Amino acid sequence: MHIYIVPFDDFKKGELNVLKFNLSRIFGLVTTLPKIKIPRNAFNSLRNQYNAYILLESLPVFHDGITLGVTKQDIYVDNLNFVFGLAEMGGKRALISTFRLDPTFYGEPFNKELYYLRILKEALHEIGHVLGLSHCKNKTCVMSFSNSILDVDKKSPFYCENCLKKLYQV
Repeated sequence: MHIYIVPFDDFKKGELNVLKFNLSRIFGLVTTLPKIKIPRNAFNSLRNQYNAYILLESLPVFHDGITLGVTKQDIYVDNLNFVFGLAEMGGKRALISTFRLDPTFYGEPFNKELYYLRILKEALHEIGHVLGLSHCKNKTCVMSFSNSILDVDKKSPFYCENCLKKLYQV
């Protein structure tokens, strides 16, 4: 499977390289593409956040793989204060935000390993949705729903046995 990483923002070179390396170990071919512009209509000035649906829909579609958009912006969907990511269930595109994955957002010192692990978990989670997986009741499965950063930290960067079985059935 081919994963295309499409950034919306300027990232330090290492940030996307770590994600690319880890995803390639799981899915095979991963390509990082040049940055694309955030659509102007994605910003909601009342919320001071970006609409995740608009960002997701602005991502290119590649017929031979999955597009993973990555942004540093705070994102939301209607009826939720924020989301870590969004995906087209069974589609071709997924989106993650690193905004609330950074330990400094919570007043903690920057921890590179923790930050990269959180990014990987959310990327795997959203890619899982694209591959047809729904939220898992197993709190340690990467497909477990994350309502807070504590939930992200509790889950592992792996699909549980039940989710793996579903993936292999696809």
